[in-house]
Formats: sequence, C-alpha cells, structure tokens
Amino acid sequence: MALQQFGRTKSVTKRSTKYVEQALYLRLFKDGGSDVSVRQQLNEVLKSRKRVYKWEVGDTLKKLRERKLYYPALKLSEVMDRRGMNKTVSDQAIHLDLIAKTRDIPAAENYFIDLPETAKTHHSYGALLNCYCKELMTEKAEALMEKMKALNLSLTSMPYNSLMTLYSKTGHPEKIPAIIQEMKAGSVMLDSCSYNVWMRALAAVNDISGVERVIDEMKRDGRVSSDWTTYSNLASIYVEAGMFEKAEKTLNELEKKNARRDLLAYQFLITLYGKTGNLREVYRVWRSLRLAFPKTANISYLNMIQVLVNLNDLPGAEKCFREWESRCSTYDIRVANVLIGAYAKEGMLEKAKELKEQARRRGAKPNAKTWEIFLDYYLETGEYQLAVDCVANATSIGRGDGGKWSPSRKIVKTLMEHFEQEKDVDGAEGFLEILKKSVDSLGVEVFESLIRTYAAAGRTTPSMRARLKMEKLEVGEASKKLLEAVCVE
Repeated sequence: MALQQFGRTKSVTKRSTKYVEQALYLRLFKDGGSDVSVRQQLNEVLKSRKRVYKWEVGDTLKKLRERKLYYPALKLSEVMDRRGMNKTVSDQAIHLDLIAKTRDIPAAENYFIDLPETAKTHHSYGALLNCYCKELMTEKAEALMEKMKALNLSLTSMPYNSLMTLYSKTGHPEKIPAIIQEMKAGSVMLDSCSYNVWMRALAAVNDISGVERVIDEMKRDGRVSSDWTTYSNLASIYVEAGMFEKAEKTLNELEKKNARRDLLAYQFLITLYGKTGNLREVYRVWRSLRLAFPKTANISYLNMIQVLVNLNDLPGAEKCFREWESRCSTYDIRVANVLIGAYAKEGMLEKAKELKEQARRRGAKPNAKTWEIFLDYYLETGEYQLAVDCVANATSIGRGDGGKWSPSRKIVKTLMEHFEQEKDVDGAEGFLEILKKSVDSLGVEVFESLIRTYAAAGRTTPSMRARLKMEKLEVGEASKKLLEAVCVE
C-alpha cells in the first residue's frame, strides 16, 4: 500500500463516485462495524497495493476511534510509521492515546519518552495527561500538569478539563472550583466542557443554585455558545435532584438547541424524559427521531426499548422491538437483551429463553450480558446449578471488548455460601475451576469458604495448604483450625 503525504485537506464527499467507493474507511466498514470484520478488512487493505493518502489515513483513524475500534486504529497508525508517512505532533498524540487504550500506561509512557524533544509539545503532554486522568492516576496526572506549567507550554482548556473530570470521578468535586479560578487567572478560556464539569461539581455537593449561577455566567460571557449538551447536563442535574418541572423546561431548551438534528441529542431527550416519568414526551421525541432518521440505528432502538422497559411499558417495548426486528439489517443481541432482561425480571422465563433462541437463529449469539440476565434470575429463584452454568457460559464468551468476564464478588460469595450450606465440595471445586479462567487470584474469602465446605462435608484434601501457598494467601485463625482436620496427608 503506497502511503503518501498529501498536502491539502480533502473532503471525501467531493471525490468522484468511483473513488469514494474505494475510500479506505469504506473498505474497512464494508462488512459491518464489528472489531473482527474491521480487522479482517484492514489486513486485506494492507496486503494490497491500493494507493492511500495521508489525509485519508487520518480521516479513517478518526472514524475508528469514534467507534472505539482502537486495535485496528493502532495497527493502521503503526503502518504510517513503517511505510514512511510523516507524522505530525497531533498524529503522535493520537498514537500515544491508542497505545494506552490497547496496551497499557507504561507502554504509552515509553512511547512518550522515545519521542524527539521537538515532538514533546502540549499535544503529546496533553495526551499523556488525559491517559493518566482516564486511568484515575491522580498523583501522576497532577505531577505532569505541574511540569506542563513549569515548561510554559501553551495550555488550553483541554488539560484542565481532563484534570477536573479526574477529580469528579475520584470523588473530589470540591477541588474543581479552584481549577476554574486558576483558568480564569491565567486567561485560559473556559469551553462548554469546562462549564459542564463545573456544573457537575456543584451538583455533587447539592449546590443547585450554584449550578444555575454557572449557566447564567456562561450566557453572560458570550464567548462560549451553550449547545444542547449544556442543557442535557443541566436537565440531568435537575432530574437527579428530583426537580422534574425545571428538568422539563430545560429539555424544551435542549430541543431548541438541536437545530442540526443530532442523533445523540434525541437519545438524551428520550432518556431524560423517561427519567421524569413523562411517557407521552418519550413517544413524541421518538417520533421526531424517526422522522429525522428514517433509517433508524440499532442504538436508537436499544435506547428507546430500555426507556420503555424502565417505565414499565412492556407492551410498548415489545411493539418497538418487533418494529426493529422487521427492519434491522444486523440483528444486535444488545437490543434483544433489553427485552430478555425485562421478561426475566417479570418472571417470564420461557419468553426470555424463547427470545434468546430467536436471536440465535437470526445470527446473534448470546453474549456475556445475556448470560448475566439468566444468572441473576437463577440466583433469585435458587437454581444454583443453572446459575453456575451461566457463569461458565459468560466466562467462555468474555466481554465485548475482548477482555475477560468474571462474576462480581457478591455472586461468588452467594454461590460459595450455597455450596457451604449444602456441604457440596464437588460443586464448589467445579465452580472454582470455572472462576480460575477469569481471575488472577481466587482470594482468601473464597478459600476460607472452600475450607469450611470441606469441614462441613467431613472431607479431607492433602493439597489445601499447597494451594494456599501457590495463591500466596494467609487465612484467618478459624480457617487455620479447620485446616488441621481438612488438610490430612
């Protein structure tokens, strides 16, 4: 593939029809947007001799990142290096971010260290800071921010926004007003994100009047145009505070700001009207969305069905699901899961199982979430062996992002307590074999429960101490006493 630098910015819409059909991102997404299909298409493109311009690679990277397809994005970015395509400082910042998302923070740090000094601008520093913030690495983030200030880098609102978002996520909203004041003192212009994070920080300490003062300041400032996201944020704050009347007035403002018919804005409207309990407005906005987007996306149906389920409008959810089912080009198990979950919650197990099989026939295999739904149902009804089967199925499938799926500590505790009460050593050991496939360490609580199960059943095992040693676990005094009887040579 001949990767060439192309000086001028190009718009794909202005290219000939023949060339657009061969555009890089269209090639990658021609078999759908799943991670597997995109990776396969990327491999085919890389094997070919297709001519691709630098701007086109950049445009494709942007689309891949928007869809959270980080692995193929990193591979494409690496090809830029190997085949001689010159990277700008922005390209390098994007590459650093992709390394952090697909590998880990140390790998991203090494990439940053190896960059030439001329490339260590506010772009690369800001990308690394953002990585620290997303991983909630407060000390590293604060230290890097201080270094950026010491180097007199040209700071925009972005690094400040990253740091404020970090404080929000780590439960320190009280630190945010001081950062806002620092930005103002340093003549760093606040953007809509800055205002939104500030509003959230005040809402976190129940200062709703403070939130309203921020909105008023934003309007008076005039430099930052309040878009629909600002009103979505404010409406969400009102909803969480139980101030539904103010929330609905704000949602009216949100609709007025959505002149460009942003799909995400419609979805927020539906979700937030749903949280106010206003079913009539939910349906009204849904009709508007359908008119604006006749080819309605799976994600929009998923959102609408979930809202209807939350509002206990199961007939409406079923009708919406049937409509989606008759029109969808790709049968998305996530949409089916919403209705499967609703059926399970209502105790309609047969309907839930029937829908799961129906989805399978349409090419949508159950994912980990599907099995989580049945797992919760079987735990609720006390059908523990079926619950263990669900854990096994979810573990073998894994998460959608390719990571391991593992049951929560609460679920593990519930199942181990069941085996302990039933004196079921074989059941407990079988469950642990499944669990070991998804966790690095079983933990001391699990082993203490296992020891009690052996003791209750009057069973012995000479290897228990060795197992504890391999896991590097130290059990409590009560378990040590039981070990005397359980761990017999």
